[in-house]
Amino acid sequence: MDLIKELNKETLAKEKPAVQIGDTVRVHVKVKEGSRERIQVFEGTVIAKKHGGIEETITVRRISYGVGVEKVFPVYSPSIDHIQVVRSGKVRRAKLYYLRDRVGKGAKLKEKL
Repeated sequence: MDLIKELNKETLAKEKPAVQIGDTVRVHVKVKEGSRERIQVFEGTVIAKKHGGIEETITVRRISYGVGVEKVFPVYSPSIDHIQVVRSGKVRRAKLYYLRDRVGKGAKLKEKL
């Protein structure tokens, strides 16, 4: 148990991105293709945060070519290079699953001032 606690402390000591529900973020992910490694960017709205501590995950949603795409990213994964907050959204819910049913302007969030 002590080994697990030490590992958690080391990982949590790293700077955590200040990501909130409703934020539009760019997640820079390391992708390995054969022997090469590159960084792929996924930009979208954070619709959910789950768990806590080292297991924390965020669900990011975007519309790509008219199709809704959602990806779940572990925040402390070594495959994530960094998470950049583009804009902050004003929301009153912990989970924004209702955005799945909306398209166009209806899926937009107001910006937090």
